[in-house]
Amino acid sequence: MIVFPRDISRVLDDELERDPDRTAVTTRSGATTYAELDVRANQCARTLHAWGVRPGERVAACLPNDIDILIAFHGVMRMGAIWVGINQALSPPEKAYMLRDSGTRLLLCDDATGAQMEAHRSSLPDLGDVVAIGARDIGGQDDRWRLSLDAESAAVFESSIDPYAPAAIAYTSGTTGYPKGAVHSQHNLLAPGAYLVATRGYDEQLRKGDCFPLTIINLMVLTTLLTAQARGSAIIMDSLNARDIAGWIRRERVTVWNGPPPVLYTMAHDDEIRASDLESLHEVWSGGADCPEPIRSAFESKFGVEIRGTYGQTEAPTVITIEVPGAAHAPGSSGIPLPHLEVTIRDPAGRVLQSGEVGEICVGPRDPADAQRRLTEDWNVDGATLSGPPEYRPMLEYWNRPEQSEEVLRAGVLHTGDAGALDADGNLIVSDRLNLVLNRGGANVYPAEVERVVLDFAAVDSCGVFGVPDARLGQRIAMLVQFKPGYDSDVEALMDHCRAELAAYKVPEFIATVDSLPRNAMGKIDRGVLSELGQEVLAGV
Repeated sequence: MIVFPRDISRVLDDELERDPDRTAVTTRSGATTYAELDVRANQCARTLHAWGVRPGERVAACLPNDIDILIAFHGVMRMGAIWVGINQALSPPEKAYMLRDSGTRLLLCDDATGAQMEAHRSSLPDLGDVVAIGARDIGGQDDRWRLSLDAESAAVFESSIDPYAPAAIAYTSGTTGYPKGAVHSQHNLLAPGAYLVATRGYDEQLRKGDCFPLTIINLMVLTTLLTAQARGSAIIMDSLNARDIAGWIRRERVTVWNGPPPVLYTMAHDDEIRASDLESLHEVWSGGADCPEPIRSAFESKFGVEIRGTYGQTEAPTVITIEVPGAAHAPGSSGIPLPHLEVTIRDPAGRVLQSGEVGEICVGPRDPADAQRRLTEDWNVDGATLSGPPEYRPMLEYWNRPEQSEEVLRAGVLHTGDAGALDADGNLIVSDRLNLVLNRGGANVYPAEVERVVLDFAAVDSCGVFGVPDARLGQRIAMLVQFKPGYDSDVEALMDHCRAELAAYKVPEFIATVDSLPRNAMGKIDRGVLSELGQEVLAGV
């Protein structure tokens, strides 16, 4: 029987009773047992309370993949505060925006982010403490983190947790130019792990490796929460370099790994990475983007392990569909829905479409009894049951955005904004992004978000961002720019502006100037023509 914990404070309990000295997580700092993680989580909760944080207040973390971010996450969950993950790769203005929008009370960060945010303090009225977890002194706060943890009691932190209350805000790139914060409960964050453990037969032998930043809430779901529910171990990698990841897999005998297509591509074509380096792998997921079939074939041919397609969203949270273990891969497929999810394809009027018809991918709950039945019928899981099966709920809302929340959650169904179809066997085929998101190396980039920054540059009259196909990264970011009359067409100065305001992966790599951009009858940029024109202009540069 797979036990579904009531809240995240109880997610370690099963293995604490069975084998508290088993390794819960391995990071660059070493191995941490279940017992050690439990103690540190209690000490963290007490430290946060001593620093004045109260239930419902926001605690942000901008930290590298190491043990500190996991301790902080569990501590925040145990005291009932709300977690806000902020990617280190973001620019200072992007980080400051998320802190301001969420009303963050406390920031736990790396030294560089701490220094960056000092310059933005006047625009962050809710931010109290900035605690740099490192050697550098930020605002006189030195290394309070470890000193405070060590001074606190290891006893259980007593709190009353509502598992359905807001527990985390996960920022997604914004189709309107500004990121939106998807709000999840602790119940939401636990449900995907419970069903992945059930459908994939994970147990204490699981050694799941992940290389994406843990500041992404989906990664917390798929690492420490999933592996704890399986009583296994999370292997937290600190690099997206293919050779580094191969080294992690070899040393730590990783059995399941979630990797982005560009890394899969490099592994398949890098002679320095040997098949024996990955021999411990039983399962590989393509994470962050759809995996092109040529990359899939090359990887499987070299390493002898199949890549399993997935589809997910931050708003879900994380995995919505995944391929069934042992089943033959259907080209272009992202698998079938997890048992607790009802995936439908709908037209603009909300009508459910038939198999093979393309429309918007929508996600809703299945009845718990039906979810249990589908464990057997769809996933060939005999005898496994979920104790207190979690009822699915998508995100609670977008933080402080009631109109957008109502739109995306209308009729109790999550409208993903993505286009796709279900085939006759129930496999999801994702065909396009209705919201125009580009995908560069597994990272989503919204044209409107980049264009907002570009239009802040005084010399720019208008611009259009689009993707250029790339065999390794999937897409690279390109842009056509129309400068204002009388201004210098200073592309290099514009690039400097973009580098200062955007994460590096969002900065356009190809820019060409034009006299005008293609527009429709409403005066809006014609996105269908933009990409074609852009390719032609760039080819002539």
